[in-house]
Amino acid sequence: MKIQLERGFWMTVTVVVMAITAYVVVRNLLHAIQIKRQINVLERECEHYRAKIEQDSVFLEQLRYNDYLEEYAREKYRMQRADERVYIVEED
Repeated sequence: MKIQLERGFWMTVTVVVMAITAYVVVRNLLHAIQIKRQINVLERECEHYRAKIEQDSVFLEQLRYNDYLEEYAREKYRMQRADERVYIVEED
């Protein structure tokens, strides 16, 4: 009888330890998957911002030239020289 109780006790302990181990493994696996997804999102975001930085660098380089600066100011902010008239033609 004592051997059966002892055997049952160790079987119960083994099952509990295996259950806890399985829980920890699954939890860590799910956490690793979540982290991998976050890494992928952040890498895509990083690439987006690198492309944006490249575009802005080119734009800033172009703004150093007066011809482009004047063209940009006229188009974006509708600026004009003091001695000229600008007519806005609207198309239907």
